[in-house]
Amino acid sequence: MKRVAVFGGTFDPVHNGHLSIGRKLIELFELDLFVFIPAFHAPHKPDRKPTSAYHRFAMLAIATREDEKITISTLELDQAKPRYSVETIPELKSIYADTKLFFVIGADSWQDIRTWKHWEEVLMMTNHIVVSRPGYEVEVEHVTESIRGRIIDLRGVRSGFRQHEKEEDSIYFTDAVFFDTSATDLREDLSDGKLDRKDDIPDEVAKYIEKYDLY
Repeated sequence: MKRVAVFGGTFDPVHNGHLSIGRKLIELFELDLFVFIPAFHAPHKPDRKPTSAYHRFAMLAIATREDEKITISTLELDQAKPRYSVETIPELKSIYADTKLFFVIGADSWQDIRTWKHWEEVLMMTNHIVVSRPGYEVEVEHVTESIRGRIIDLRGVRSGFRQHEKEEDSIYFTDAVFFDTSATDLREDLSDGKLDRKDDIPDEVAKYIEKYDLY
């Protein structure tokens, strides 16, 4: 059975933290494919209009062009409207049928999971991977007992992830991918027309941003 992980977000812009998640999870979970799913407009971020879908897709394509096991889905962009995970996951399960599917979220999203539409149903739909990041505690008190029973805590584990997996859908915590890069900070950095934090964005993506004066 193939193993696929999907990672949704605005990716505005995509940065090395996003890429490190994809590359590291491919290794740790022995994935056949890692899929970035750029959102048309994240429903939990209604106050900020993202950079155009065209540019965000193009930046992802540039950043991942040499990663054979990383691809980009236009599932949410094609809808041209905000979409909820409870709507997207069933479609992904249909697209990637007969596949062990993992839905990847960051620690910030896990912290705010109760604000998601039908959040408990979302967490029951498939496997999830929760990735740690600085400044966010990965806690469990805010979720229900039924959800806590699905958690497999792999923090501190650096290899042999498959031996910890269960047949039933589970929620995996990992701190093996730990990044301290924020798209919000990068947009603020770029707002004056130049990028100071050059180590946080692939060179070709930085050139694309500069060429099209995106921020």
